[in-house]
Amino acid sequence: MGLFSNQFSNAVEWNEGREGVLFYKWQNQEIKKGSRLIIRPGQDAIFLYNGVVEGIFEDEGSYDIESDIIPFLTTLKSFKFGFNTPLRAEVLFINTKELLVKWGTKNAINLPAQGLPGGMPIRAFGTFNCKIVEHQVVIDKLAGIRQTYTVDDVKERIIASLDQLLMSWIAKEGRDMFNLQADARNIAKGIESDLDMDMRKLGIGITDFTIESFSYPEEIKKMQEKAAAQSMVGDMNRYTHMAAADSMGKGHTGGGVASDMVNLQMGMALGQQMVNQMNQNQNPGMPNMAAGAAANISGAAAGPKFCPDCGTPTSGTKFCGNCGRQLIS
Repeated sequence: MGLFSNQFSNAVEWNEGREGVLFYKWQNQEIKKGSRLIIRPGQDAIFLYNGVVEGIFEDEGSYDIESDIIPFLTTLKSFKFGFNTPLRAEVLFINTKELLVKWGTKNAINLPAQGLPGGMPIRAFGTFNCKIVEHQVVIDKLAGIRQTYTVDDVKERIIASLDQLLMSWIAKEGRDMFNLQADARNIAKGIESDLDMDMRKLGIGITDFTIESFSYPEEIKKMQEKAAAQSMVGDMNRYTHMAAADSMGKGHTGGGVASDMVNLQMGMALGQQMVNQMNQNQNPGMPNMAAGAAANISGAAAGPKFCPDCGTPTSGTKFCGNCGRQLIS
């Protein structure tokens, strides 16, 4: 991320692995006359001398140690620096970018659930964003004992407290234990607030926290699938009835599977109504042809197919629908 150099042969910089590192401390090396500090995009450089902050360089570019740096340092600007003796100093390079980190619970979290004595084990997965927000806090809390601090260090600290935070915020925001995804946003916002408060003690802010998914045991998934299937059956029956009524009101039907189902049910219903109507007109004493057929099946034998008196087709009825002659005794 930055660099001091004599004709760039003694450069002070940090340009490797910046994406996963929040800060890197360049230390215990000599800065000689003609050295340059190189700051790349997405970096700040904090000049330290004897553990004290001498200056902060936030603009990218190349800085000469004599003309650009020493005159602006609070202590060293009056220092007789002829570079006969190399200067030993430290430069703390800060990654100013917001870093995206994936997270996941290491072990299942047992949430209290009615009917499950040991609780219901779930896992959760998602992402969070972090960045350095307080330079001085980072120097006081971390830079004194660490040469680098990475997203893995942040992730380790967050995972250590995540189980308890998940249980706490699920209890506050989780309305349905078996469908936590519906409340994932509110749960995540609560966790983000708590994590940000904790990490700011180190000068690092948590700028976003999301829960992408909750993972349930296989037994719970099968129960959910079964319940969803049963619900779909009931919903489909209600849907087809409503679609049939709507189609009749509009005088047309839609396309696809739903339309086919509606047409089939409408056809069956209309066909049955026509049969009932015909039977009622021919013989008011019989409710419908289906009832006559049932009576024939339960009787000893079927009658003639045509009335011997008037020749009307009988369709297996006990009496002729035209002249009323008894066909089956």
